Amino acid sequence: MLDDADMRHLRRCVELAAQALEAGDEPFGSVLVAADGTVLAEDHNRVASGDPTRHPEFALARWAAEHLDQTQRAAATVYTSGEHCPMCAAAHGWVGLGRIVYAASSAQLTDWLAELGAPAPPVRPLPVREVVPGVAVEGPAPELAAQVRELHRRFHRTTAAQR
Repeated sequence: MLDDADMRHLRRCVELAAQALEAGDEPFGSVLVAADGTVLAEDHNRVASGDPTRHPEFALARWAAEHLDQTQRAAATVYTSGEHCPMCAAAHGWVGLGRIVYAASSAQLTDWLAELGAPAPPVRPLPVREVVPGVAVEGPAPELAAQVRELHRRFHRTTAAQR
């Protein structure tokens, strides 16, 4: 069950996703939070740079590997607007980060993209638990689904118009 702190961090992820969209990027945002509730780092998608691996979850995993010890990483939580893709889930697992909390699931995003007529991603969307079986995962947050879906609708409407 998601508590008020979880929802506050997820709302920040959605704000970061909106910032990514405003910057011309895919709408994903993530926040790394220490065990005591301190926000350690945050980021949003940066794949418009031409590097399709510049996902915020991957960036936060790298940040954690450079700045936190193993115990701190295991106690941290990654909040994100969308469930980790397999690449980001693997980075999360390899670095040894703790809990993942997401606003929208990979299954929801897959359905939304199909409804929007958007191209399928190049990597099969797998649930995080299939990539990192031992990680604690919570989500989606139904309260944020419409907002996250709208960000993706806006992104793909703009992308389709540019084709």
